[in-house]
Amino acid sequence: MKKMMMIMLSLLLAVPTMAQYGRRHPEPRPRYAPARQTAPSYRRVPTDVYYGVRIGAAFSTVNSDDPYLDGGSMRTGLNVGAAIGLQVAPLTPIYFETGLSYVEKGGTGHVDGAKFTYSLNYLEMPLVLKYQVFVDNMLSIQPFLGGYLAVGIDGKIKDFGNRHAFSSFGDEGFKRFDGGIRVGCGLQFNYLYAEVGYDFGLANIGHDNFDTTRTGSLFATIGVNF
Repeated sequence: MKKMMMIMLSLLLAVPTMAQYGRRHPEPRPRYAPARQTAPSYRRVPTDVYYGVRIGAAFSTVNSDDPYLDGGSMRTGLNVGAAIGLQVAPLTPIYFETGLSYVEKGGTGHVDGAKFTYSLNYLEMPLVLKYQVFVDNMLSIQPFLGGYLAVGIDGKIKDFGNRHAFSSFGDEGFKRFDGGIRVGCGLQFNYLYAEVGYDFGLANIGHDNFDTTRTGSLFATIGVNF
C-alpha cells in the first residue's frame, strides 16, 4: 500500500512538468467549436476529455446504532487517486467524472469508558456530474453531484480497554462494500485543481440488520487536470 501511495505522489509531482509541453494558455472548455460552413456538413464535433491526479485528506466518522461500532468522533486519513472526466455532449459545460482513489476512513468511539478506533481503508470509485462555470479564460468553478462506490481492502478495530486489535472487515466488524451520495465543489486555475466535498454513506455496513451503521467523510484534495 505504501508503494502505491508513493507512485501516486510521484505522478502528482511529475504532471506539472509534463503539462508545460501541452497548451500554455488553455481556452475555456469546451475547447472545440464547429467551423464555419458554407454548405451543410455532418462532421461530428468531438467531446472534451481530461485526466487528473489528486492527493489530500479525508475527515471521517462511523455512525452506528451498535455502541461497539459507533465511531462518531472524527478520524483523519489519506485520500489519493486519479480521475478522468468526459464531456457529456459537445459544446456543453457538463462533465461526467469517475476514477479510482485510495481513501482512509473510520472513526473513534468510547464504550463503557474504553476507547475504540476504527480504520476503514477503501478503494473508491466516484460517479459524479460536474458543471463548469468559467470566471475567465484560466479560472473555473466546478460544483458536482453524484455518488460513489467503495470496497474495503484493509483496516483495524482497536479495543484499547482490552488491548485487542482485529480486522475491520470481519464478522465482528464491518461489511466490505459501501456506497452513497457525493456532493462538493472544485476550483481550477490553469492546470491546478482543488476540491472540497462530502460523502454521505447510504449502505448499512454493519452485519446486524436491526442496527444501522453508516460512514460519513469530508474530504479536501489538490492536484492537476490535463
